[in-house]
Amino acid sequence: MPTVLRIGPYRFFFYSNENAEPAHIHIQREKMLAKFWLKPVALASSTRFAPEELRKLEQLVVENRDTFLEAWNGYFSS
Repeated sequence: MPTVLRIGPYRFFFYSNENAEPAHIHIQREKMLAKFWLKPVALASSTRFAPEELRKLEQLVVENRDTFLEAWNGYFSS
């Protein structure tokens, strides 16, 4: 489960067996978890995050989308 980035309390990662799915990123904070598609950026699922925090997370995904896509493509193209 490669961790791509950490911002404050958030860990951005993907699972190593997810190459059959479109590019996406998981975000974890404590027992909260969210998943965002990257092309285009959209919330795929969420567990325990409040709506206002999800809006903040979506903005972080938009701001770091290129980094996430580069990590995804680099990991799954090898």
